[in-house]
Parts: sequence; C-alpha cells; structure tokens
Amino acid sequence: MVKRFEDLTLQDDFMFCKVMQDPMLCKKLIEIILSDTIGKIAYVSVQHSISTYEQAKSVRFDVLVQTENSKFYDVEMQVSNERNIPKRMRFYQAAMDISFLDKGNSYNNLNDSFIIFICTFDALGNNRPVYTFENTCLENKNISLQDGTKKVIINAEAFGGTQDKELKYFLEYLKTGKVKSEFTRRIEKMIQTIKNNEQARQEYRLMSTFEMDARDKGFSEGTYNNKRETAKILKQLGDSTQKIIQVTGLSESEIEKL
Repeated sequence: MVKRFEDLTLQDDFMFCKVMQDPMLCKKLIEIILSDTIGKIAYVSVQHSISTYEQAKSVRFDVLVQTENSKFYDVEMQVSNERNIPKRMRFYQAAMDISFLDKGNSYNNLNDSFIIFICTFDALGNNRPVYTFENTCLENKNISLQDGTKKVIINAEAFGGTQDKELKYFLEYLKTGKVKSEFTRRIEKMIQTIKNNEQARQEYRLMSTFEMDARDKGFSEGTYNNKRETAKILKQLGDSTQKIIQVTGLSESEIEKL
C-alpha cells in the first residue's frame, strides 16, 4: 500500500531526500550528528547511483554531500531493520572510494568520507543514541589507522539517552513528530512547503506508480515502456538526468534520446 503524499514524514525516503536538498538543513543535520562543523557544502546529490562495473551490485546513496574541503558525506535514512547495516556500510564505503578515485591517482588522494545511517531502531542493540566507528589498532587503542573514514549509526529510539539537546530534539522529532527546537521547526516548515508543491506531488505519484508496476509485472517490455513514459514526464518537469535515472532505472543515453 503506497503512503499518501499528505501523510509523508521525514522518515519516508522521498521526503527525506527532498528536505535534504536544502544545503543549509543538510549541513546542520550532519553537524548535529557529528558534533562538529563541516565547512561549506559544494554540492548535494540525492538518490545518487553508483555502479562500479556491469555485473556488480549498484549503490544508491540517499544523500551524498561534498564540502568545499573535498570531504564526502553519505547520509542514509533507515526505517526497516534488515540486519545488514554493518555490511552495507562496508560496501557503500568501498563503492564511494572506487567511484571517486580516478585511474592513475595516488591512494593518498582518497577523500575523507563519512557514512551516516539514521535509523529509527537500534541497529546494534546496545541502547545508545550514537555509535561511531573508526579504525584503531587492537593491540594499542591509542593508534589510529588514519585512513580518513568514519561510520556513524544513529538510533532514534534512544533519543532520551543523549545529553546533546539538538540531537535529542531531532531524534525525538524523527520518532514522534514533536517539534521542540528551531532546527526541527525549520524541517517541519520545509516538509509543509514540499507538500504544497504540485511538482513534488507529481514526482511522488510517478515514482509510486512505477515502483508498484515493477513489483507487479517485473521488468517486461510493458514495464520498460512505462519507464520511458515516466522519464519523458520528468524531463518535461525539469528534473535532472540523475533524478530520472534514479526513478526509472534507465541509462543516461536512453534518457538523452527521449
């Protein structure tokens, strides 16, 4: 059953990605989670797809951010506990590194990267609001590998367990919808703005229709034709090629021919 557009919240993938397209809200959220400043955002890409080679499993990042100091941040919203987040983070990290290190470049040119999973459940079962992982030496915990990677898992269920008020209010908002801070008020205002946007409504309807059709029919010839029609409409609405690829699964060359 597809959720009504009017009922979408920040937990829903479509709405989360729409809200995070606002660089200021995206920057603030990352800084709240990391308890650190990240500098100015150079670009934000939502539903960013990466495929390293034809037979490999592709990766679709919810929100991929690059800052002006060339650091990458992948921010994922996760509401279903499929018990695979540690391995997913490992795969996402690898895909990001392979994608953004050009052939012939030194390994030292790898950008610092952060993989962040915002979960509405406790993925690791230790009742902590934040789990942060870096590579350290087992023989001497004071020695860090310094490979430029960090992985963070957020547990919104434990919002009462953090002393950081901004993080607490955000996690409580995510779980309950209660607005208790300026940041969550800004998010709620953005959500209402999106819900009043007819183009966003049409995008959600098209995505929902395509996803249902793909589940019901499989990727048959009829489904392929439906994908093409969806792509045509999204192009007319002015959506980016990257967004159309994410929605339909068509290649860039197929979309350019429409």
